[in-house]
Amino acid sequence: MKIEVIVFGMIADIIGKQKIEVNNCSDTTSLQIKLTHDYPKLCQQKFVMAVYKKVITGNTNLNNGDVVAILPPFAGG
Repeated sequence: MKIEVIVFGMIADIIGKQKIEVNNCSDTTSLQIKLTHDYPKLCQQKFVMAVYKKVITGNTNLNNGDVVAILPPFAGG
């Protein structure tokens, strides 16, 4: 199972790319664990995940081909 991950801002700086492909993650919790394992500096950053442009607040199941965005904190004004 392949998941496309798009990252923005300081998260892209940490990963070194704006898009990566991740395999074998069936939900957002396992995706987050894999990303923080592969990129330890992510442990020090706050971020939110969005699946198909919808920000999620809990663990969400993922399907082959899903697109997940990793967004740094943002402030309104």
